[in-house]
Amino acid sequence: MSERKKAQNACVIVLGDIGRSPRMQYHVKSLSENDFSVDFIGYVHTTPLEEIRASPNVRIHKLNPFPELELPNVLKYLFKTVWQALGLLITLISIPKPKFILCQNPPAIPAVIVAYLYCLLVRSRLIIDWHNYTYSILALESSAESPIVRIAKQIEKFFGARAADSFCVTKAMKNDLYTQWNVRATVLYDRPPQQFQSISVQEKHNLFLRLSESISAFRTEPDAASEDIVECTAFTAKYRNGDVRLRDSRPGLLVSSTSWTPDEDFSMLISALDQYERDALEQPSHYPDIVCIITGQGPLKENYRKIVHSKSWKKIKLEMPWLENEDYPKLLASSDLGVCLHYSSSGLDLPMKVVDMFGCGLPVCAVHFDCIDELVKHGENGFVFQHHQELAEQIGHWFYDFPSNIALANMKQDMQKHLKQFQALRWTENWKNVALPVFKS
Repeated sequence: MSERKKAQNACVIVLGDIGRSPRMQYHVKSLSENDFSVDFIGYVHTTPLEEIRASPNVRIHKLNPFPELELPNVLKYLFKTVWQALGLLITLISIPKPKFILCQNPPAIPAVIVAYLYCLLVRSRLIIDWHNYTYSILALESSAESPIVRIAKQIEKFFGARAADSFCVTKAMKNDLYTQWNVRATVLYDRPPQQFQSISVQEKHNLFLRLSESISAFRTEPDAASEDIVECTAFTAKYRNGDVRLRDSRPGLLVSSTSWTPDEDFSMLISALDQYERDALEQPSHYPDIVCIITGQGPLKENYRKIVHSKSWKKIKLEMPWLENEDYPKLLASSDLGVCLHYSSSGLDLPMKVVDMFGCGLPVCAVHFDCIDELVKHGENGFVFQHHQELAEQIGHWFYDFPSNIALANMKQDMQKHLKQFQALRWTENWKNVALPVFKS
């Protein structure tokens, strides 16, 4: 009997872009490596991980996106919900009966509803992975008292309490689910997979060289004073003897990533950079130039691009590239400081981008919300800020006399010790300890 036939069937549902749903992709990868045959259902606008595409134990089922129609918002939302529900139901009927369905939430509508009814019909287990709340995200664009928000909250409450098992991303969410809706959830913290790790100076140099073809801020002319340099970027130099070193006169590299949605206010970062520009022009010998890279795609990207283009910064270069899956972890590992502006619509979830940054050994400045201290420890592995003035102070402090500020050396070394402790526990080990027993039960 083949290994394929021995595997138990599982189904994973993402009513969103599979390629931009890293946690669910990690679930699928781990399930496929632990004797499960996985039907992975979702939209495929962005290329999924290579390990998933190449796995003989994973079948990806592409849902058809809702066609663009000129309709009033209420009708559009209604028709889209019906379209998604029918597409999901037809796909579920076409796959082998799964032992369980793992469904990402949000969105609860209609994914959790359809998954629950299907599980009821075929006697499978429904497991919900709570990343956040659907109703709290909807409330960002309307109000907590709007009919759609209240309906979404009741749907999450009703079906959430009827799931066989649940995962969630924080202890705060676990407590809230139980207190509010009597949902018992297992906390499965996001942990970095192996590709998010520290890299050598040689690897950084290779990355900067390759990305300099599309990111002008990474390019520079060779130093005429040094004939030994045969190849250089804005941050690194390669010498005739083969050595590759970080340049003493390099700019600071600040990085952030985003899906450009309303739950991240990038005007805070722009205002902080405005303040850095003023400080740097007043004390140019103490504040280096900064290259700021913001990766990601989303609805608000072009609005912010116009704002950035209107700036006349002299000490700051900001670019918004789209990076391939293999380049993003290397960019994080090559950066000097990360910024996270995700503040959580519910105040109960944690930003995976910070997990990725910590996995690469990169300290982070993160905007404050209720449970961010479950991940970012102020002064230990990064900084927490309340407003753009605090962020500006943290960026300015970090890059003061960069890269040779002796006064900051001990603090940075202590942070690296805490980050190495965080790096010791990866997704695979954590998933096997926490999630696998739930799936096998």
